[in-house]
Amino acid sequence: MHLSRRASMLALTGLCLASSRPARSQPMPPTALTGARPFDGERLGEPATVLIQDGLIRAIGREAPPEGSRRVDLTGHCLLPGMTADHIHIGHTAGGASGRRFYTRENVQAQLELYRNFGVTNVAALGLNPPPFHALRQDSREGRLPGARFLGAGPGIGVPDGAPPSGPMQLSEDQVARPDSVEAMRRAVDAMAEQGVDLIKIWVDGLGGTLPQMPPEMVRAAVTAAHARGLKVVAHIHDLSQARLAVENGVDILGHGIRDREADPPLIEAMRRQGTWYIPTIQIDEAEYIYADRPELLEDPFFRAAANPALMARLQDPDWRRSQLEKAGPRRAAVRMNQRNLKLLHEAGVRIGYGTDSGATPLRVQGFAEHRELELMVEAGLTPAQALRIATQEAAALLGLEDRGALRPGLRADLVVLAADPTRDIRATRRIRAVWQGGQEVAGPLA
Repeated sequence: MHLSRRASMLALTGLCLASSRPARSQPMPPTALTGARPFDGERLGEPATVLIQDGLIRAIGREAPPEGSRRVDLTGHCLLPGMTADHIHIGHTAGGASGRRFYTRENVQAQLELYRNFGVTNVAALGLNPPPFHALRQDSREGRLPGARFLGAGPGIGVPDGAPPSGPMQLSEDQVARPDSVEAMRRAVDAMAEQGVDLIKIWVDGLGGTLPQMPPEMVRAAVTAAHARGLKVVAHIHDLSQARLAVENGVDILGHGIRDREADPPLIEAMRRQGTWYIPTIQIDEAEYIYADRPELLEDPFFRAAANPALMARLQDPDWRRSQLEKAGPRRAAVRMNQRNLKLLHEAGVRIGYGTDSGATPLRVQGFAEHRELELMVEAGLTPAQALRIATQEAAALLGLEDRGALRPGLRADLVVLAADPTRDIRATRRIRAVWQGGQEVAGPLA
């Protein structure tokens, strides 16, 4: 990752010369983050100087910063790129409740700021976004909406009476499109593309046979229409059969892990050959029982920085905890199978994304869930460095964010400063000391 000594010196010197030339407006002096060990996607490097100007990383090396730099001493710390969550939901929950009424600018901004404070500097909300999404997405792109960079799939597309279930999830009609024919599917995709979305989300899953499943011809129609618009399609799935259906019909991303059976060699080979991405979202099932299983989490300052009083009251209720544990068996099995399939697919060379489905329900705690997902990935058999690469460089690549996701000259200066080495202990990602976004420090320690 480091530039050669000569190249790095030239880069630093060039900045000094550029700043000395006459200009109509005096450029801001560079910022030099000194002494931290940067993560290069595989390992932590030696202590280095990361030079930042105009929101970008300009150089990384071991030379002294140029004169006039604003210096920030980070000796003893580690640097990660800002993380990217490829599958979350936003503005759908508040306190212990959920519903369309919570999709306000104020709530969306508060949740984007929460993600950012936990080191997640980009998020993709995969569905359930009513029309205010389009203006908020644009405001985020243009710097008018603080917090994590906000991308997403708009409302997303299901089938009539299918997933996601409107009643239990308190959904309104403008949060999910439900076309009833192939032609209506094409029109739904075209309408979302015209309004401005980053992905097309489809719900293939029929929730264990309790709801209608999206038929193959509808999946294919969504893919064909989306690809004609230059958009990827991400599918909500749960079981192996739905994963096969999605992959056979050209879906680009499986938005959840396979949780009923082990992925078979033909599916794995098809995903590898077609370049299908896989977002395991292991925490989606664990969230249903972990707080009842481990009540000590409720005293953890890191968790408490993400939770709210209404949710805390629910989690502390003995009756609620007893009820969650009584029905936890299938969820535990789903977590184990999800981890097994993550390991299989990763070893086979399938590209892995990073997400949790946080924000879809109050139990999927935004910010905390993303760090817990890293632990679950390591428990599945990935190394900490592999999990970190997925959460940064790979997750950004899934969304086509070519200007971020790594610590490299020319990329955005979105950084997470940690007090300990996460390549040795993945839980060190919780030891956040600062978050930088676009070359500015925007958040400090959480706990």
